[in-house]
Amino acid sequence: MLFEVDGLRGANVPPVSFALPPGEVLTVQGESGVGKSQLLRALADLSPHEGEVRLDGVEQQAMPATQWRRQVGLVPAESGWWAETVGAHFARRPSETWWERLRLRPALWEAPVERLSSGERQRLAVLRALMLQPRVLLLDEPTANLDRDNAAAMAEVLLTFVREHDAAAVWISHDPREVSAHARRWLEMTPEGGVLHESV
Repeated sequence: MLFEVDGLRGANVPPVSFALPPGEVLTVQGESGVGKSQLLRALADLSPHEGEVRLDGVEQQAMPATQWRRQVGLVPAESGWWAETVGAHFARRPSETWWERLRLRPALWEAPVERLSSGERQRLAVLRALMLQPRVLLLDEPTANLDRDNAAAMAEVLLTFVREHDAAAVWISHDPREVSAHARRWLEMTPEGGVLHESV
């Protein structure tokens, strides 16, 4: 099993357990404030929590945090940008194929971050995460600020990455169509805990 979560819980996260084999996407739904984003932060080892999280059988706490976060990559709903230009946030320039698949203009490489639209920031944040080739992607509503065509392109890129790299993804979504289209199972978050369902 690639990614295992056993009894994870925290101050703002109800008890959750699940396991993901390579190639699987688990979508997460629940009311606002129930702890979905906090769940992703705990999985990325960014907030205090109890329970066990394992990657390829290795416990989260047995791995240096920086190494864990390179392999378990979080793309938050509001991405962080610390330098003036887009290119300064990448170790290397993505190939032209990446720009095309995400429907981004290559000229954005030189663009000031402050001039990016919310949709451009979202797609570039996903691209930044994918360039690290993580084993697990933690996605907090990655298509929320995108129009239908860009959302479809984003979803295709993410699903292809998971499939081709034998990776896995935990994908928060408020769109029932995304849940049924992208995942075999989905996790319903409630104040009492997480409940796994089969997608129909």
